[in-house]
Amino acid sequence: MNIRKKHAFRFRQHIVKLITMKAAGVPAQHRLVLLEERTDMPEEDPRIIELRSMREKARQGGGADRIAKQHAKNKLTARERVDLLLDPGTFQETEPFVTMRDDETNPSEKTLGDGVVTGYGLVNGQRVYVYAQDFTVQGGALGEMQSHKICRVMDLAVQSGAPIIGMIDSGGARIQEGVLSLGGYAEIFKRNSLYSGIVPQISLILGPCAGGAAYSPALTDMIIMVEKQSYMFLTGPEVIKSVTGEVVDFESLGGAQTHHCISGLATLTADSEKNALALTRRVLSYLPANNVENPPAISCDDDPNRMDEELNHLVPVDPYLPYSMHEAIQHVVDAGSFLELQAGFARNAIVGLARMGGMSVGIVSQEPSVMAGSIDLDAADKITRFVRFCDSFNIPLVTFVDSPGFLPGVDQEHRGIIRHGAKVLYAYSEASVPKISIVTRKAYGGAYVVMSSKYLGTDINFAWPSAEIAVMGPEGAANILYRKQIDAAADPAAERTRLTEEYRQKFLNPYAAASKGYVDDVIEPRETRARVIAALLALRDKSVTALARKHGNMPV
Repeated sequence: MNIRKKHAFRFRQHIVKLITMKAAGVPAQHRLVLLEERTDMPEEDPRIIELRSMREKARQGGGADRIAKQHAKNKLTARERVDLLLDPGTFQETEPFVTMRDDETNPSEKTLGDGVVTGYGLVNGQRVYVYAQDFTVQGGALGEMQSHKICRVMDLAVQSGAPIIGMIDSGGARIQEGVLSLGGYAEIFKRNSLYSGIVPQISLILGPCAGGAAYSPALTDMIIMVEKQSYMFLTGPEVIKSVTGEVVDFESLGGAQTHHCISGLATLTADSEKNALALTRRVLSYLPANNVENPPAISCDDDPNRMDEELNHLVPVDPYLPYSMHEAIQHVVDAGSFLELQAGFARNAIVGLARMGGMSVGIVSQEPSVMAGSIDLDAADKITRFVRFCDSFNIPLVTFVDSPGFLPGVDQEHRGIIRHGAKVLYAYSEASVPKISIVTRKAYGGAYVVMSSKYLGTDINFAWPSAEIAVMGPEGAANILYRKQIDAAADPAAERTRLTEEYRQKFLNPYAAASKGYVDDVIEPRETRARVIAALLALRDKSVTALARKHGNMPV
């Protein structure tokens, strides 16, 4: 209750007393004296006035003029961003009065809060910790005390078991602070690394993030960028031009689309800050608060036993014709729940978050309409990182398999396709969350093994009748197995065609694998949703005891 409301309440109490006293026959002069004594409003405490003034000064950041410049660029202030991200009225700020140390700058440059807003609040009712760099204060540049505030809120998040959301809008390190600002970045990087896999870490790039500062978001679980507004790079266009002679602008070098489609660094992009913040809220709705909790389950009005007949006609009879795995996924998951991640990068692979029967799941797949679903270097990295992310936060994995194998070629071999493919194998083998796979068509050779096969500890393996599980495609197999017979035939081409079809009928079907126990069941495609949800429910209490070790040595 504020002071004015408190005094109004007391005044009403005295009026009631006066009426009571009048009814009891108390003389009027006595009643008036009581009224004068009890309704006298005391002076405001100057200490309270000073506190309010300082709070308002801290809220102003770099001042009205710089806030106006921020708005002129169609950018929100740090506090506006925090208010949009969090549930209304839930933000609790920490350390708003921190400033640069006296020996680091002249007093005129000191600003309350030191260029970053930190604290905690709720997103969808879930506790989160946040920091938002304030570009109106020295361009958001990071110094020792700003780093102290960020590290402090990260420590609190981990101690409380809550996600960390960082909103980055900074010109980099404060040059005037020298090694202190570099040490500040190092402290943040260390925490990004040590806290990885303990609580979700999400970075929103809402402006510049240049130089060594870019390593912090790169260490977090997800990066969300704003198109035409945010950018990340280690060396800027001018430095690149002076060193290599290449001419490039900020957007082409490190803009949202560049990192979403080429480098693969950006997990999601949005066309505005408001939509980026809304995306963050949506992402958090799929995630648990930390690594010891299960992801949230929500009520679902999409029938778990729904069967879409379209799935039975999705995979063409001709094995060389493409189809859309995105369409298959949409038919299987809860309606409208699929959130694809890194959609523009390595489009021959699909990863994303979804719900099935209200339960959060991670979806992994190939896209047979892109590169026939073959796995290249980038697709292997994309799948690996997502599988490890889901395993870190207890999100079950549902894998759709349709791949003819790893992409062949001298370039791929020389750049390390073996090493990158081994990452996928390592990630699936290490993952202890419930794992379910569905082979929809091609599952050849190494691609079959690494994509959540039963060999790697997958719990339930389904196959559609269109599944082709084999060491290699029928043409290659026939050429190797029957080379002499083909060469000796009167019509080698006809003999090759006959033997290829014979091999396909004998080996390229799901029943050969099912007969050996490597497929748990062959199902109609339309049954997939009901069967996967039933498997998820059966596996929700799955527990695996890991072997004692410091950590593995994953190929990187």
